[in-house]
Amino acid sequence: MYKKKPFFIVFEGVEGCGKSYQSRKLYNKLKLNKIDTILTREPGGTKSSELIRNLILKDYFNKSTKNKFDKYTDTLLYLAARNEHIKNKIKPALIKKKIVICDRFTDSTLAYQVYGKKVDIKFINNIHNKILDGIKPNLVFILKVSIKSSKFRLKKRKSKNRYDNFAQSFYTKAQKSFLKIAKNKKNYYILDSSSDDNALEKKILTIVKKHLKI
Repeated sequence: MYKKKPFFIVFEGVEGCGKSYQSRKLYNKLKLNKIDTILTREPGGTKSSELIRNLILKDYFNKSTKNKFDKYTDTLLYLAARNEHIKNKIKPALIKKKIVICDRFTDSTLAYQVYGKKVDIKFINNIHNKILDGIKPNLVFILKVSIKSSKFRLKKRKSKNRYDNFAQSFYTKAQKSFLKIAKNKKNYYILDSSSDDNALEKKILTIVKKHLKI
């Protein structure tokens, strides 16, 4: 029998890896098992964080380079959204011993801002030390995807955002960064998400059940 406890699960990976799809599938499976679970995302997750998300996305489509946010302004907006998200959604849910499934978290900041845009990691760590409040994922799924599958999925998307429009070289670099972050970490699982069958969602559920001792 499942013993209720706080548990934080994060899905990470580049665009087109299927993390939003897999996080939603896991959420539905746990709800079917009558396990108190919430599904959220970053940037976003709360009303105020979603407003910040829209501001970030709007800036990306600003054609004038002069009017674009500096990379540190951009990073601060992501971190501001995370602060709101942790204080108003993630932490309260964990205190109530809920399972929290999050589509992206701190590793995305490392992969995109630190490795991708060369933002100083000490700058981010200093802010994280203040805002994370000791909260870190119990389980992280890094979904690794082939270029072919990623491109095909992105083409099928009806509405695209800033993340769907980067050059392929950026995604390749970001994926390498995610794999580097996950290396030698016991609570990280690198799973190939290139195939469009249900084998991956079964594998994810099996891993989660093992960690939750269901």
